[in-house]
Amino acid sequence: MGPDTPADDSSWALGSRVRLQRPVRYLKSADPMPMLRPPDLIDPEEVGEVVGLRAQSRVAVRFRRGSFLIDAADLAAAPAD
Repeated sequence: MGPDTPADDSSWALGSRVRLQRPVRYLKSADPMPMLRPPDLIDPEEVGEVVGLRAQSRVAVRFRRGSFLIDAADLAAAPAD
């Protein structure tokens, strides 16, 4: 666990800037009626913003093409601009 990742999954805060640290097999939309989406909707280096914290270590992250529920272990902190 490096300096880019939180000490534990619960340390993501609303408004945190994050990116995927590894490719995911699919994306789950963060809509009231979630749908599975293809993983290519998020570019590998795209930065998103945490917009919600959900049960079972899931984080709602807003990216350019939508908001998705992503496992906290698959996220890394985005470098500061």
